[in-house]
Amino acid sequence: MKKNNSARRNFIKLSVMGIGGITMAPVVAAMPNCGTRNTIINDKKLHIVCVGAHPGDPEFGCGGTMAKYSDAGHRVTFLYLTRGEASYPHKTYAEMAALRTMEAAISCKVLNATAMYAGQVDGNTVLDKNKNEEMTKMIVGLQPDIVFTQWPVDAHPDHQVTGLLPLTAWVRSERKFHLYFYEVNTGSETMAFTPTDYVDISAVRERKKEAMFAHKTQNPVETYNDYFKPLEEFRGLEAGVKAAEAFIHFKAKAERANIIGM
Repeated sequence: MKKNNSARRNFIKLSVMGIGGITMAPVVAAMPNCGTRNTIINDKKLHIVCVGAHPGDPEFGCGGTMAKYSDAGHRVTFLYLTRGEASYPHKTYAEMAALRTMEAAISCKVLNATAMYAGQVDGNTVLDKNKNEEMTKMIVGLQPDIVFTQWPVDAHPDHQVTGLLPLTAWVRSERKFHLYFYEVNTGSETMAFTPTDYVDISAVRERKKEAMFAHKTQNPVETYNDYFKPLEEFRGLEAGVKAAEAFIHFKAKAERANIIGM
């Protein structure tokens, strides 16, 4: 029994430390057309684009990973699909957009990220030919090495759209960047999320909390305690660390059949 447990720990450690696309160090391979996943680029400064349906989604879902990227000198851009206009019924869309944009600015400053907005409307996001073309043009224009976006198998329609638009951009760009999906409120919104990769966020957990708590309109204390704190610790258990964020790497065709040792 002890031998089997040791073997399992070693396998998880290898998975986290570099046999996946995301490593414990905040650097990911970024080869043209998503070539090999096992090559870590140490000297290239990467451009990371993280797409979220609303202000707060990237921070809550993978703020720790984004903090590690920016700390390593990489460029991080948060591309929000909407400004969270519909999140409070007793304020106008304009009032809520202004408030949540301000919260996002504070949060991005904590994580050293740049905020951008795609111009869709909270609660009324659209997935059609025109929006696919717009998002593809926007993402390709940013020339990212890696794109993170929300997992589309989700109870929230805006999250579904946010997951699928970058997927289309990835296909249309001929897979010129790595594509990862992150989870938000797993158990109540994100569904059927089986990670391929983990990032240890133990050292930046407090900074992630600071970025999350900047979104005061989103009841961050209760949201963190009920959803994200236990999720970070659960993913940490899976990865063999104190706290982790988990991701699904959408592999290019040439990588889908790869098995370690084959």
